[in-house]
Amino acid sequence: MTGPRHGEGRSAVDLSEGFGERLLGQLLDRAHEMPPQLIAPLVAEEVRRIGGRSVSILLQDYEQRELVHLPGRGLEVGRTIPIDGTRAGEAFVRKTAVEDEQADGVRMYLPLLDGSDEVGVMGFTLDSVGEDDRRLARRLAGLVADMLVTKNSYTDRYTQARRRGSMSVAAEIQWSLLPPLAMNTPQVAVAGALEPAYNVAGDSLDYALNDDTLHLAVIDAMGHGLNASVLATVAVSAYRHARRADVGLAELYAFMDTAIDQQFGPDQFVTAQMMRLDVATGRLEWVNAGHPEALLIRGNKVIRRLENEGTLPVGFGGAAPLVSTTQLQRGDRVVFYSDGLVEEHKPGEEQFGEERMIDILEHVSSLTDDVQETARVLSHTLMRARGGTTSDDATLFVVEWRGGTADHLATVVI
Repeated sequence: MTGPRHGEGRSAVDLSEGFGERLLGQLLDRAHEMPPQLIAPLVAEEVRRIGGRSVSILLQDYEQRELVHLPGRGLEVGRTIPIDGTRAGEAFVRKTAVEDEQADGVRMYLPLLDGSDEVGVMGFTLDSVGEDDRRLARRLAGLVADMLVTKNSYTDRYTQARRRGSMSVAAEIQWSLLPPLAMNTPQVAVAGALEPAYNVAGDSLDYALNDDTLHLAVIDAMGHGLNASVLATVAVSAYRHARRADVGLAELYAFMDTAIDQQFGPDQFVTAQMMRLDVATGRLEWVNAGHPEALLIRGNKVIRRLENEGTLPVGFGGAAPLVSTTQLQRGDRVVFYSDGLVEEHKPGEEQFGEERMIDILEHVSSLTDDVQETARVLSHTLMRARGGTTSDDATLFVVEWRGGTADHLATVVI
């Protein structure tokens, strides 16, 4: 049925299908049963229908340094594009459309946002760009991002395209275990980075936003290689199991501790921090099991360490941990990190150290308000300052509390 619909007690609503709805609707209708390799030609076809050409889909590589072309029929492919210093990279960093005037038209770069996690960038060229083009292109990019994330579960092709080097089996396990490394909502934002991307093993992180509670864990499993990755997998899985049982932080620690001890015995352990943040009020609580203390940033300055009497690392059978609490202010950031960031050193030289890390952290925090970009730039800046090497796993995780509510997003405005 098309045209106006008359409902009892309400005015007529026009449900006729316009061009934009037809375009996006056909894309969505076809995508449900479409095999992953046909997403690329379908997207290219849809872009041509709005007058676009030279379509490219660019995915973020694992080190968060470059945008790499997704191959596929109908898509342009070529050299990788650096995120820093390019128009495509600008769209990625700013999470907004960028228009590049060229001799044959206007090249549009649109961020591919799945929820608030950024998949990459879509690019195509139009003869000219108006407001209708911008609106339709933005919505098309959002739909493409959702399809890429959904189809990624059924294929290796997207994962293969993102790789710029050989990945170890341990790193393969760790990356398959991770949630999206960024989440952005009106009340809270999170972002993380892991190094070395293709050889990470024992470090991991996990989070979940359950109603008004953000749950977060960062862990560092002892050792290196495959054994550390297996240890980390059990630790994260035990954390998720206990978290989903909705137990308190002290009980959560005890459950993880028992799981590691029963599986690996007394000679292996995991350091960890577990946190809960009420995103409505800013009340933060945490426990520390032998992990480096998190840092609280306010106004781009580290104002304190989140100290905690703590307990033994997970797997050692420590006493019930003390749960510490603090009240955040809007705009506060909490930075979690693993010891690989500060213990790097050359033989006979001093460790990199926490003080140097804090100096860099405060500088990078002043450069951008975007949490994901803060984590990305901070990771790369620290890597350069350490001489370009990471001999141990190094993890960063940034949480920013904003407060307020997100209820307005559930209001339909026509």
